[in-house]
Amino acid sequence: MSSFNMIIGIVPRGSAELLTHAAVKAGAGGGTISRGKGTAANSILQLLGFADSDKDLVYVLTPSENTKKIMTAMIDVSSEKKQPFGILFTLSVNSFIRTGEILGAGKEDNMSNTTHQLITVIVNKGFADDAMAAARKAGAGGGTIMNARGTAKEGDATFFGMEIVPEKDMILILAENAKVQPILDAIRELPCLAKPGSGIAYVSPAENFTLLGKRK
Repeated sequence: MSSFNMIIGIVPRGSAELLTHAAVKAGAGGGTISRGKGTAANSILQLLGFADSDKDLVYVLTPSENTKKIMTAMIDVSSEKKQPFGILFTLSVNSFIRTGEILGAGKEDNMSNTTHQLITVIVNKGFADDAMAAARKAGAGGGTIMNARGTAKEGDATFFGMEIVPEKDMILILAENAKVQPILDAIRELPCLAKPGSGIAYVSPAENFTLLGKRK
């Protein structure tokens, strides 16, 4: 059974279709687009596509043997864009669910080949700024905040131990390996997260980290 990768791109608002169209032409079955907002204030970090502006997030799930071809197409279509344009990276996907089937083979994470990790934090709406401030103090350069919503049916009390509140904030923080644990520790100590079930966080290795746009 084939293993899979999730290709993730973060680009300026309105640019997502540029990447998804290139991915489909390269053999991808399609993609998913969501909206977010960059939070970086440091001018150097604007190079990483995390400036304070609206963002599009692109998700493309593909068998691992097709990842390089699809990423190359997405990079090529971005090559003429003026810097800063965005970032592109992949996550290993051990399994995913589609119409009742569990697809994808288990695959051991090879952390020795990664320089960055993606920290995903999900909190009740209104607490994203607190979490991001704590992450910055612990060494995070910036992040992307997305509005989300709970999907549990009425009557469910918790989801992964987290209280069901319809509106959520999701924060994506791409961090160097050495900074991941300090960032997680800082977020864990927030007063707004002291109550059990008020938030969750998880980490995935970010493979093939690449800056998009023409290099100077």
